Amino acid sequence: MTTDLSLTATDTGPAADIYRQLRGLIVSGQVGADERLPTVRQTASDLGVATGTVAKAYKMLEQDGLVVSRTGAGTRVAPEAAVLPASVLRRIRELVDDARAAGIDSADVVNVLRVVWTHG
Repeated sequence: MTTDLSLTATDTGPAADIYRQLRGLIVSGQVGADERLPTVRQTASDLGVATGTVAKAYKMLEQDGLVVSRTGAGTRVAPEAAVLPASVLRRIRELVDDARAAGIDSADVVNVLRVVWTHG
């Protein structure tokens, strides 16, 4: 897997940003079961953050059961990592396409999704 992450400024900090973005790649199926993630050192170098920051993000993914870390074997996506159903992914992609075409900021779309998810 090539690290294709871009950190965005949030109140949660860089470890949470890395975690959230990797989680998205895993549950969307863009990073498949048993696929190896880049090393902590490589990801830290690619993103310009401390190795401890990336290690924290990887640990959060491991606690969620999305990755498995083994000494000498690296960190891999867990075979049982939950992937969103294809119908949900298709609708998300349609939403993103429509929002982009309308010039809507991605942060606004994410915030509305959170509100709708929480409050129905």
